[in-house]
Amino acid sequence: MSSPQPPRLLDQVREAIRLKHFSLKTEKSYLYYIRDFILFHNKRHPREMGSDEIRAYLSHLAIQRHVAPSTQTVALSA
Repeated sequence: MSSPQPPRLLDQVREAIRLKHFSLKTEKSYLYYIRDFILFHNKRHPREMGSDEIRAYLSHLAIQRHVAPSTQTVALSA
């Protein structure tokens, strides 16, 4: 008999956000940027990454995607 799987990363994030009573819009934004960060780094788990990968992703958002500084802050907070 196999043991139950631990909650997936995005489910854990969703639960943590709800415990902090963030708005649904904030939850959706955070989940979007976390998923996008993971995909940007070829589906590596965030646990395997650090400040270099965060810096590369934020640079990508600013330079290639031309997102506003406030959007970069949301992505960093996520």
